[in-house]
Amino acid sequence: MQESFELLADRIIQTTPQILAAITSLVVLIFIGRLASNGVGRLLGGERAKGVKQVRLIKRLVRWAFNVLGLVIALHLVGLTQVATSFLAAGGVVAVVLGFAFREIGENLLAGLFLSFSRSFDVGDLIESNGIRGVVQRIEIRDVHIRTADGCDIFIPSATIYKNPLHNFTRDGLRRGSFTIGIDYGDDLQKARETLLKAVQEHKLTLANPKANIQIAAFNAAFVELEVLFWIDTFSNEHGLGEIRSQVMDDCHKVLAEKGFTYSSNVTTAVDMLPVSVNIDSEKK
Repeated sequence: MQESFELLADRIIQTTPQILAAITSLVVLIFIGRLASNGVGRLLGGERAKGVKQVRLIKRLVRWAFNVLGLVIALHLVGLTQVATSFLAAGGVVAVVLGFAFREIGENLLAGLFLSFSRSFDVGDLIESNGIRGVVQRIEIRDVHIRTADGCDIFIPSATIYKNPLHNFTRDGLRRGSFTIGIDYGDDLQKARETLLKAVQEHKLTLANPKANIQIAAFNAAFVELEVLFWIDTFSNEHGLGEIRSQVMDDCHKVLAEKGFTYSSNVTTAVDMLPVSVNIDSEKK
């Protein structure tokens, strides 16, 4: 018993420097991990980023990475290299198993991280992806919350948005509006185009650049179809595209009526049906 205790005491005394070095390295790396985590948080947004889930997740991953590194180094310093190697190998196996088991979740998480840094869209933008269009309400790690025009809340997986083409309609604030109107074949088409163009340009909410355009869209059976194209800036006014489009349509309707044009709603046929007087003379035999 005495010899065993003496051998144990000698071994502890001999390994004390390694144990102290291991504890010191573990504490130092934990401290560095906290500093690195806070530094990443400040880099990604400072105080405003405290409530953002993406930033909290990244900070946690950075901190745990330093903690694991400190544990592996500590095990190596005390002579438990095989244990450290086994620990890393077990962690790798667990990561592979979890990766296969939660492949879709992991895919959405990685896609959410990439979307957080790519800045292809932000909260308040009107986007369309995979045939779904709406205004972005929240950007989470796993999904993106958008609200459609009819008030439906849709949660699109981040991987779906990341893998499919993304249409951002409000990134630069410019939106193009359009509508069609029919003009009678008997009216002067060039004059109608000039009249509509002037009405669009004089509207206070349409832009001079990019320029508005009035073009012939189609020749229908009863009227010529004109397409009115104009641009607006969604950043500089509080009205949406639908409201401005309605105002421009109203202005065009009024100016066509004032100028005496016959537009599609009044067209019945392209041929004038004039009354014909027919006299029938009956001969008496």
